Amino acid sequence: MVQAGDPIPEVELFEGPETKVNLAKELASGKGVIVGVPAAFSPSCSARHVPEYINSKKLKDAGKVYVVSVNDPFVMKAWAEDLDKGSKSGIRFLADPSEEFGSKLDVLFQGPAVFGDKRYKRHAIVTEDGKVKSVHIEPDNTGVNESAAEKVIGA
Repeated sequence: MVQAGDPIPEVELFEGPETKVNLAKELASGKGVIVGVPAAFSPSCSARHVPEYINSKKLKDAGKVYVVSVNDPFVMKAWAEDLDKGSKSGIRFLADPSEEFGSKLDVLFQGPAVFGDKRYKRHAIVTEDGKVKSVHIEPDNTGVNESAAEKVIGA
């Protein structure tokens, strides 16, 4: 499982259907946070987890912030538009449809059949200069406690 000191994996994710994003390059310098969620539009993700980051008074101090899920790029783009109303917060929403990024971080779990394939364990990874600084993974995979904005960036 991902831990402090690890490099950010070199994997192309999708910001919308046409734009590829490599978080290893994006987070090579400065501070950042990767917020992993089990599913776009799910109740906890949409009502609490991601909005806490969007509305955090300390968001700017966190550096570059990305929300990542195994959903397809169309779903992540629609969710970003719905949840962040035009990306006013600066948070970027990325899709990992092949599960490659989540697999390299070892943050995937097999949920109930109703969820479909593997999902991200709910987590937040704080980065600095291309390396993992701290990892906040929910022990039950889906709760919102360890990875909450208040605990990760001091909302």
